[in-house]
Amino acid sequence: MTSSDRAGPADRDALLARYRRLVLDELPRRARAERWVVHADHCFGRIVLDHAVGGCWYDVLDRRRPPAFAQLDDERLRAAVALAERIAAEGDPLLRRLDEQSLRWRGHPPKPPAGAGRSRP
Repeated sequence: MTSSDRAGPADRDALLARYRRLVLDELPRRARAERWVVHADHCFGRIVLDHAVGGCWYDVLDRRRPPAFAQLDDERLRAAVALAERIAAEGDPLLRRLDEQSLRWRGHPPKPPAGAGRSRP
């Protein structure tokens, strides 16, 4: 890692603030309005953190020391913010794929496809 790979304190603060805005506010708000596969802030946190660390986040980060996202090193924090920005840009189709992988890392079955289980008129 070079010095240009490390975020300075102001840069890191800006990344942390952007993460908070996206994961705790913007993405859940859009998800509710647009009926995405997940809509709770903690679900967005799970998905983004899992992908930032490449597996179940609490196998890598200390869940007893919240907030978990503040424990990310600069590179992973940048990746988490970039992924959240990508979710904002691409919406539900990308979110579904990321959620499915996150659930797989946790040993959970995938969610049914959109519209599955709905009764027909």
